[in-house]
Amino acid sequence: MKIGPIELPEKALLLAPMEDVTDISFRYVCKKFGADMVYTEFISSDALVRDVPGSLAKMRVYDYERPIGMQVYGHIPEAMVESALKLEAAGPDLIDINFGCPVSKIAGRGAGSGMMREPDKMVEITRRIVEAVKLPVTVKTRLGWDEDSKIIVELAERLQDAGIKALTIHGRTRCQMYKGEADWSLIGAVKNNPRMKIPIIGNGDIKSPEDAARAFERYGVDGIMIGRATYGHPWIFREIRHYLDTGELLPEMPVKEKVDLAKDHFLKSIEVKGERKGLLEMRRHLSCYFKALEDFKSTRMRLVTENDPAQVLEILDYIAQRWG
Repeated sequence: MKIGPIELPEKALLLAPMEDVTDISFRYVCKKFGADMVYTEFISSDALVRDVPGSLAKMRVYDYERPIGMQVYGHIPEAMVESALKLEAAGPDLIDINFGCPVSKIAGRGAGSGMMREPDKMVEITRRIVEAVKLPVTVKTRLGWDEDSKIIVELAERLQDAGIKALTIHGRTRCQMYKGEADWSLIGAVKNNPRMKIPIIGNGDIKSPEDAARAFERYGVDGIMIGRATYGHPWIFREIRHYLDTGELLPEMPVKEKVDLAKDHFLKSIEVKGERKGLLEMRRHLSCYFKALEDFKSTRMRLVTENDPAQVLEILDYIAQRWG
């Protein structure tokens, strides 16, 4: 699969951009387990034009993450263009426009999937960003605003005509949020539209290697983007690639290997964010790595309340000894 000059494997596996999840340390572990492309957390154009430190920090990337995309959202064309230029200067491999986020604080003010109610403006913003930057521009969006306005087939053509190099489609409307099942039939309709020449990446409800294989086989997409299923399970990329290559499922990862991964992730978080922030922001990940363990409640509480990094590592060693 090619996105402009970016070469990705056939049946590419991409990590979805997720706020408060796909930070540097999480991208680091997903790349280790075979994510073919990763994205930063999505970044507000309003914050970027004001040089808000937290948003500027999201633009930091490392060469080992490449290829990497930076994703921006907003609803004011001028701010979106200015932000895209700032992102380009930070050195990603592509710029992705977020027309898919459904949360009320974003979509409710016309950004993210709120743009599905203004397709002309969506296309205008896309065209202006494509014209302003030299990097490949891609879009991530949804089927439509609601059940009665699934506009994605026509919209995909218009976005392609505006100059994007790939399109990612989440198989739900904005009003569905993350409820119900993703409708991949319309993703397939876009992919199989003879007018479409750019790669089409499917997103939504990929939770297992079998889900991934069905998505490729039934709908012919060029790649799949995995979001929530990676949370506490970044090795899903390795599992999927192995299944696609061999038709066989890998055995469940041993607890000791999960502990080694958790330590690696934890230390990387501290390295890039500092001891205090790195520790606090890892708590959500640490508990998820071991959520399937029996009689884990008291250990989990220790893991997510401990403030001493050395003690966190000792708790992880205990998990390996107790459940490994």
